[in-house]
Amino acid sequence: MKPVSETNPEVYAIQRGRSGWKLSRRDLATAAAAATAAAMPGCGPMESPPACKGVVAHGKPVKGLAFSPDGKLLVSGSVDKTIKLWSLPDGALLKTLTGHSGDVRSVAISPDGKILASGSGDNTIKLWSLPDGGSLQTLTGHAKEVRAVAISPDGRLLASASADPASTIKLWSLPDGTPLKAMQGEGAHALAISPDGMLLASASEDWDNTIKLWSLPDLALRKTLKGHSGNVKSLAISPDGKLLVSGSLGWFAMVVLWSLPDGARLKTLKDDALHPLAISPDGRLLVSLSADWGSPIKLWSLPGLALMKTLPGHSGEMTSVAISSDGRLLAAGSDDKTIKLWSLPDGKPLPTCLMDLEESAPAVKGIRYTSGGESYTRACGSPVPAGAVCTCNCVPGSGCSCVGFCSCVGHTSCSCVGHTSSGGGGGHYWYPN
Repeated sequence: MKPVSETNPEVYAIQRGRSGWKLSRRDLATAAAAATAAAMPGCGPMESPPACKGVVAHGKPVKGLAFSPDGKLLVSGSVDKTIKLWSLPDGALLKTLTGHSGDVRSVAISPDGKILASGSGDNTIKLWSLPDGGSLQTLTGHAKEVRAVAISPDGRLLASASADPASTIKLWSLPDGTPLKAMQGEGAHALAISPDGMLLASASEDWDNTIKLWSLPDLALRKTLKGHSGNVKSLAISPDGKLLVSGSLGWFAMVVLWSLPDGARLKTLKDDALHPLAISPDGRLLVSLSADWGSPIKLWSLPGLALMKTLPGHSGEMTSVAISSDGRLLAAGSDDKTIKLWSLPDGKPLPTCLMDLEESAPAVKGIRYTSGGESYTRACGSPVPAGAVCTCNCVPGSGCSCVGFCSCVGHTSCSCVGHTSSGGGGGHYWYPN
């Protein structure tokens, strides 16, 4: 760290070499541009969108996604046993929640946005408070992994699905977490609750290939739907409660549309491994993610099930999908450990990087800052709000802190102007990170 005069700053680039970190003098024109931006209130605009190469959101595959009702938060669950909270629309990492001893298979948020439920391979369900991420309680009762969780529209009921044949589906009251009812079976993969809270759909265990409809809150079996020739892995119910969409995998992968509440089969579409599924809030759009590596995302019209658009997918198998409550944002998670965002209905990919610095490639750089009492982690080159307390760590472990401005110059060096919070005394510095 080298202090220099305010009128003649020195700017360096830092790169990871075989023998360690290397510094080199950067072009003075770039430095002058950075200094001009730094003189403005807050943070100047990015020179270009953040580069997401090498960026991952989790250390292992992403298995669950959920948007908060107000659209300000995205929650992700992963095989790495963590849950992460991301701010929207900037995609900054807010918090990482730990507590599960097994992979997190599913996440669900209550209608009031105050409770998060997570189902795990450790056979438990955990309840968390939002937006702070505080741990509320752990629900036990399943003898095998919890594959899916769903919360009723009134927020008073939680349903969980497990591979446990003695307690395949369980109902719990919210917010206290009291167990209410349990149903035996051969295990279940997915759950969906109707908008009126009167019907629960469950996808049965491997090789059964059926969907069961249960009345709520008594959990009485109303009907068993047959029509799939492969394992049913995904369910979605339309906002008007009149349509159920199911997706299966395997050699006979297909999507089936059913009418509700009678369960009549309406239409069958055979396509490549359509999984998982989500329906837009207006009920006019179905999103399917392929389970094949590198395969696309497909947008279908409802109720006609006509293909509208195909979007580029992830580099790995896509395992989770969610649509924001306003229907304008699509999120998809993958076995490649990334989360990507698209705008809807146009399907435009967004350049937002959902990034965990500790899990991403060594060459990945990022910034951290505090604003409004919350800490944010974002990709190098992202803008920072005016007045934010910024820790410039485009180079991991640099420990550079400043107030008011932090941005990356050419995505290789991070320049800070303000009072340093580390080291003695004040003054203005240009840090070589």
